[in-house]
Amino acid sequence: MALQSSKRARDYGLRFGVLPTGPLNMITDVPGVRVGQVTLNEEYHIHTGVTAILPHDGNQFQEKSPAAIYIGNGFGKLVGYTQIEELGTLETPIILTNTLSVPTAADALIDHTLTQPGNEKVRSVNPLVGETNDGFLNDICGRHISKEHVLNAIHQATTGYVEEGNVGAGTGTVCFGFKGGIGTSSRKLPPSLGEFTLGVLVQTNFEGVLRVAGLPVGIELGSYSFKENLDGSCMIIVIIDAPLDARNLKRLAKRAFMGLAQTGGIGSNGSGDYATAVSTAYRISHESSSLFDEVKLLRNDNVSPLFMAAMEATEEAIINSLFAGQTLTGYERHEVHQLPVDKVVELLKKLT
Repeated sequence: MALQSSKRARDYGLRFGVLPTGPLNMITDVPGVRVGQVTLNEEYHIHTGVTAILPHDGNQFQEKSPAAIYIGNGFGKLVGYTQIEELGTLETPIILTNTLSVPTAADALIDHTLTQPGNEKVRSVNPLVGETNDGFLNDICGRHISKEHVLNAIHQATTGYVEEGNVGAGTGTVCFGFKGGIGTSSRKLPPSLGEFTLGVLVQTNFEGVLRVAGLPVGIELGSYSFKENLDGSCMIIVIIDAPLDARNLKRLAKRAFMGLAQTGGIGSNGSGDYATAVSTAYRISHESSSLFDEVKLLRNDNVSPLFMAAMEATEEAIINSLFAGQTLTGYERHEVHQLPVDKVVELLKKLT
């Protein structure tokens, strides 16, 4: 297996938008956010995994997070959508995995919730599980993900550095005909705009005509999906520490797809494209003696910079997933090559 450079897109001088990043340029720049990943690479045919995203370190069921989901294209198996759409709250960690492991992951999330102290009387749980189909490189029908893998991803979740590329839920994914995977990025707004931090994590497994920093890299490389097929999916997780309610979180999630479009993705007929947006600025108690929730929310007039941040961070996270991807030979000896980063950098110099 050829090893990809540890450099990220920004390390080559590439810039995506105008807003500054957080210290790590990762979703974990949002205070309290944790990510855990379990990766399965067994023999030649099993290449899959689990990525867990935890908005805070408390009991997620008892201290729910405001959340919303926007569907770019609904050819997917996202579990948990309707309750979030109805109530605007997230009550479990977010799990990403492969398509046929969604039921297993949901079952594990229920186990996780029911066994947490304070949840002894819980009788209903809304697990949130997203997916993309890694069946080209992974023996997806073997359903090799177990509940233990999911629970381990949750228990291993930490703040700080997030591994990208062929890891977790991105182990066996393909993007723009190259090896895709997990990617992440962040934006930090200046004090005049609220000093909020927004982070994005993506699981890339979709097609289109690749653009990098606005330039037609896919065309220059002679590699684009109209030559073969257009199917695939992308899961986008947006987390922000600004006080937004579900309505404005859905508006924020919509803007993430502008970032996807910037990379050349088109939201094809067979694509499951979902953006989940979560705020960590406040929590909603499962039980309360009060008749009211009293929350100070950011005004509509002040959310535009957050929209830009979501677009920029999503674009960069997708490109980071490609820069981190490694050539992989998988199920039925299918091989997907990594993005030729050095060639891409040279092309970008020529095009600019």
